[in-house]
Amino acid sequence: MTINLILLSLLAYVIGSIPSGLWIGKIFYKKDIREFGSGNLGATNSFRVLGIKAGSIVTVMDILKGTVATLLPFFFQLHADHHFWLLTGAFAIIGHSFPLFAGFRGGKAVATSAGVILAYAPLLFVAALIIFLLTLKISKYVSLSSMIAALAALLISLFMGDWILIILIACITLFVVWRHRANITRIRNGEEPKIKWM
Repeated sequence: MTINLILLSLLAYVIGSIPSGLWIGKIFYKKDIREFGSGNLGATNSFRVLGIKAGSIVTVMDILKGTVATLLPFFFQLHADHHFWLLTGAFAIIGHSFPLFAGFRGGKAVATSAGVILAYAPLLFVAALIIFLLTLKISKYVSLSSMIAALAALLISLFMGDWILIILIACITLFVVWRHRANITRIRNGEEPKIKWM
C-alpha cells in the first residue's frame, strides 16, 4: 500500500503540474500569460490577460486538478484511510504551485486547493465559495477574497473535528497568504487592480 500511495502522490503532483493558464493562453490566444499582468500562471491572471471565458475555463481546470488528484485513491480502489485523499490532494497543490511543466513557477494554489476541499468536504467548499464571492462582490479584489475565503475555511474546519483536514487547511491558508504578500502590499498602497466584471 505504501508504494501505491507514493505512486499516486507522484501522479497527483503531475496532474497538479498541468499549467492550465499557460497552455490555454499559448494554444488559443498565442500568449504566454507569464509575460503579461502579474506574470502568474493562475486563474486570476488568466482572467486579466485572456478574458472572462478563458479565465473561467482555467479556474474550472485548476479546481478539477485538485479534485481529481484527491480522488485518486478512490479511482484506483486503494482501500486506505480517507485521510490519504488529502495526501494526494496536497501533492496536486504542490504541483500547481511548483509545476513540472512550467519551470516550477506556478499559481498561488487557491483554485487547486479549493478542488481538494471540494473532493474531501463539499459543504466546506460551498461555504468558502460563498464567502469568496461575497467578499469579491464587495471589495472587487480577487487576492483579498482568496485570503479571506481561506481563513474562513480554516475557521469552519475547526468545528468539523477532523484534525488532519484542519492541519492541511491551516497549511494552505498560510501558503495562500504568503503567496499573496505582494498583493497585500499593493492593496495597502491602493495599487492592486480591481475586477470590473462583477
